[in-house]
Amino acid sequence: MDRTELAFTPAVEQAQLIRAKTVSPLELVELYLERIQRLDDQLGSYFTVTAEQAIADAKAKTEILAQNNVDELPPFFGVPISIKDLSAVLGVRCTYGTPVMKDNIANYEDGVVTRIKQAGFVILGKTATSELGSFPYTEPLGFPPARNPWDLDYTPGGSSGGAAAAVAAGFCAIAQGSDGGGSIRGPAACCGLVGIKPSRGRISYAPVGDRLNGLATNGPLARTVTDAAALLDVMSGYTTGDPYWLPDANPSFLKVAEQAKATAGQPVPPLRIAFSTAVQPIGEADPVCQQAVLDTVKLLEKMGHQVEPGCPDFADLVEPFTVVWRAGVAASGIPGEYLQPMNRWMLEQSGSCGEYLQAVAMMQTIARRIVAFFNTYDALVLPVFLHPTIRVGEWADLGPAETLQKITNWVAPSPPFNASGQPAIALPTGFDTRGLPVGVQVVGRPAAESTLIALAAQIEALQPWSDRRPRFAL
Repeated sequence: MDRTELAFTPAVEQAQLIRAKTVSPLELVELYLERIQRLDDQLGSYFTVTAEQAIADAKAKTEILAQNNVDELPPFFGVPISIKDLSAVLGVRCTYGTPVMKDNIANYEDGVVTRIKQAGFVILGKTATSELGSFPYTEPLGFPPARNPWDLDYTPGGSSGGAAAAVAAGFCAIAQGSDGGGSIRGPAACCGLVGIKPSRGRISYAPVGDRLNGLATNGPLARTVTDAAALLDVMSGYTTGDPYWLPDANPSFLKVAEQAKATAGQPVPPLRIAFSTAVQPIGEADPVCQQAVLDTVKLLEKMGHQVEPGCPDFADLVEPFTVVWRAGVAASGIPGEYLQPMNRWMLEQSGSCGEYLQAVAMMQTIARRIVAFFNTYDALVLPVFLHPTIRVGEWADLGPAETLQKITNWVAPSPPFNASGQPAIALPTGFDTRGLPVGVQVVGRPAAESTLIALAAQIEALQPWSDRRPRFAL
C-alpha cells in the first residue's frame, strides 16, 4: 500500500492494520502531518496542528503496541483524528473561530474529547470552524478560509468545514464535528462524506449542560458509513448530570453497519419512507439536489422499501430558530466590536430573555409536530441543503439581513431536525456539473440511529463512493 492509499484508508481498517502491526501509530501520524504541512496552506482545514503532542503520543503508543497484547488495547489505538475548534482539548489552543480567542489555551477538556482519547485515537490538531460556529461556510476573520478539496474556489461548508475538508483531502481518516443547524451534514454533502447528526441525548456535552437549548450535538464525519458508525459508538454515552440522555446502543452502531453491509442486496424488511424535494416556506431545491433525492428514492424502491411523497410542515420554524441562534451569539459573551459584521448584527438583534424563552417554547411546539410525522414513517429523505456549495467569499459583500436570507434559503432542510432532536445522516450521491459533491440526508425517528445506519450501509454497498478522491489530494 502506497502512502496516498494509506492516507485514504478508513479508520476502522487503519485500526486493524495497527493491531496486525502492519503499520505503526507513528507511521500514520507522520504520514498525516507531512500531508498537512505540504498541502494545508492551500486548503485551510486546520487552525492548529498539534504536531509535537501527536508525535509524542504516537511514539508512546507504538512502544506499547510492541509490548502488549493487542486484544487489551482500545478500539482505535493509534489512529489519528481531528477535533473541531469549538471543542476544548486540554492544553491546546481553542479559538472558536474568532481572533479575540487566538491565544486561548483550554484549561479543561470536553467530555467527547476525553472519550475519543480513551478510545485510543491520536489527536492531530483542531480543525477550522466559522466564527462561533454560526455560519454554513468557514471564513472567519483573522484566519485563512477553509476550502473544498474538490475545487479550491468553493467552500467545504460550515461550521464543521475544516473537519470535512481534512477528511476529504486525506489529512485524517475521520473527524469529530458538531451540528447545531446542519453543521455536520452540510460539510459532509459539500465534500462527499458521510456525516451523522445524532439524536439529542446520544452524546454528552459534558462538562457543560448543552448547546443552544439542545439544538447542537457532536457527531462524526467520515468517508464510510462504517467509520461514522464506529466513531458514533466512541462518542456516545451518558455523563452524570446530563440534561438529556439515551440508553446505550445494543447492538453497537458499528455492528449494525457491518451486518447491513454484509447483507446488502438481500431482501430486507420493508420500511415506509417519505421523501420531498422541497422545504417550506422556501420551496423547491435546485434541480441537482432534487435529482439526488429522486435517485435515492429509486434505489430505496429497488431495495424493497415503500417510498412515497411526504414532508412535515416547517413553515413557521424559521423565526423562533433565528431568535435562538441570535441568543447563542449573545451567550458567547464576546463584545460586538470583536465579531464579524454578521455576528455583530445578530448580537444587536438579540432580544430579551422573555423573547428567547417564547422562541424556545414555540420551537418545541413545532418540534412535536415534526416528530408526529414519523408516527407514520420510518425515515424521510430530503436534500441536505437546497442548492450545491457556494464559492469562497460569495456572500462576503452582502449586508447581514441579506446574508441571513441567503443562508436560510440554502440550509432550510437541516435545522428542523436540530429543533426536533432527531437523528439524520448525510450521504454522498454523486457530483454536479462543476465536479462538486452532492448528497442527501435521511432522517429517522427519535433515537433510531440504528435504522438510519443500516439503511445507509446498504445504500453505500449498492452505490459505493469512498474510493472517489479529489485530484488536489493525490
